[in-house]
Amino acid sequence: QVQLVESGGGSAQAGGSLRLSCAASGFTYSRYSMGWFRQAPGKEREGVAVIFVGSGQIIYADSVKGRFTISQDNAKRTLYLQMNSLKPEDTATYYCAAVVGYTFDPAWMDYWGKGTLVTISS
Repeated sequence: QVQLVESGGGSAQAGGSLRLSCAASGFTYSRYSMGWFRQAPGKEREGVAVIFVGSGQIIYADSVKGRFTISQDNAKRTLYLQMNSLKPEDTATYYCAAVVGYTFDPAWMDYWGKGTLVTISS
């Protein structure tokens, strides 16, 4: 069955770094756009970064541009999110998601992981 399993979350100080990974299985990875989303307590889930299938176009949320980098290893079926210069407002549960198509809208994602918690202290 389809599985997206996130790892790499945890606690860090403001200004620090974390690297998230998402291991995918159960679907044809190379045919899907892959993205990272996050949800803070009391807030809606929002897109962080996405890599579109085919073109490889990357889109970042304005709030993370210049600080976060999304990448993937198709051979390993793994998606990454390198997070640098972390801020307390980056605190959230981070989710990996996959979609057939070209969208950054969480409502249209086909598959979701269970999430990994990131907590940034000031």
